[in-house]
Amino acid sequence: MNELPPYRPDIAAGRLAPDALASNFSDIHPPLERHEAAVESDRCYFCYDAPCMQACPTGIDIPLFIRQVQSGNPLGAARTILSENILGGMCARVCPTETLCEEACVREAAEGKPVKIGLLQRYATDAMMDTGRQPFQRAEPTGRRVAVVGAGPAGLSCAHRLAMLGHEVTIYDARPKPGGLNEYGIAAYKATEDFAAIEADFVLSIGGVTLKNNMALGRDIHLDELRRSHDAVFLGLGLSGVRALEAEGAGASGDADAVSWIAELRQTANLGDIPVGRRVVVIGGGMTAIDVAVQAKALGADEVTLAYRRGRDAMNASRYEQEIAANRGVRILCDVMPKRLLVQGEAVCGIELERTHTVDGVFGGTGETLVLQADQVFKAIGQTFVLEGVAAESLPPMRGGRIAVDEERRTGLDGVWAGGDCIFGGQDLTVAAVEDGKLAAMSIHRALVAQA
Repeated sequence: MNELPPYRPDIAAGRLAPDALASNFSDIHPPLERHEAAVESDRCYFCYDAPCMQACPTGIDIPLFIRQVQSGNPLGAARTILSENILGGMCARVCPTETLCEEACVREAAEGKPVKIGLLQRYATDAMMDTGRQPFQRAEPTGRRVAVVGAGPAGLSCAHRLAMLGHEVTIYDARPKPGGLNEYGIAAYKATEDFAAIEADFVLSIGGVTLKNNMALGRDIHLDELRRSHDAVFLGLGLSGVRALEAEGAGASGDADAVSWIAELRQTANLGDIPVGRRVVVIGGGMTAIDVAVQAKALGADEVTLAYRRGRDAMNASRYEQEIAANRGVRILCDVMPKRLLVQGEAVCGIELERTHTVDGVFGGTGETLVLQADQVFKAIGQTFVLEGVAAESLPPMRGGRIAVDEERRTGLDGVWAGGDCIFGGQDLTVAAVEDGKLAAMSIHRALVAQA
């Protein structure tokens, strides 16, 4: 059995000076200047069949908005974007464009260098938000009331569209601030300068929306009551549970939850207050794992290793995100899975990993192990749909551990729709959640109009 040489765990705050932290957490994608946007928009072929548009989950008319940027009309471009994706500003920052619209770009196929659609989208939406104006107006009030549970991307998208159509909306959210994943779960270097809060305020400025924070389903509000007091209910609950690390030694000091750590980092007023180990291991292969690994290095960890049980091609994180991690000093170790956490006293001091392989389609361990020293081990192995205090029988029918919906995001309960990460088949992407909210809002609107 592999054993560690004597090692004293070291987790501490303030490893780097404030100027170094500011540099490490600066905007990973600096915005385009006006001339840069003009030059980049001129590269677009404005394809008739627009494969980029077909690849966008929200169906933004990408050739149109790029042409508007090219003609010097960024506000018109922003309206084109926001009419389909009201959270287009955040999506321009965090959407995996490299595997969606930009991967579909004709220039990517021809030259390996797609049009920078994400940066052009940010250029346009930032121009609109800088005006402080809401580009859409509410329709005449319908007198109908809709409850939206969850102020994340799906909930905000749904609420905005419903308000624009004239309905009165109340958003209930369990956290102190709106934004959901955008506020609490995105790497700090991807959404700088409190952008998530700014965008949430922009969305809510449509009017007709009341936001009630610190209101948790099952604790402060109940689905049956919402159904009785509102004409429709939308559930944008996200994923609050974290999969447990099934390894010996789990639960010791230094065994950390990646999701909670990112949320703490996002909400801190001083990055120097966040403790980080000298040697950090992150278990997982998705975006959360990448975000934790990169930010641990940015806080001053000497060594950060991302350990994933399969090969790189199987990682949920895109190749581009993997390159960001590697370029920032993160070691990516594939084909290994956690076997046990090594503990001294009550603190983690290392991790034993077993090498893995796949034979005839069957995944498993090889029996060969290796040991890494570690002060902190972050688990980023997926989230689950969990609602404390909510009886299973009061929820809509489930499938695969999440809420089952149809194409219009209707659930199996009358008058209840759902969208975002909490639904079965969800893509766990901000842009997909926005589309869910929009589709549900239009379905709710049709249902309410039919009842009039």
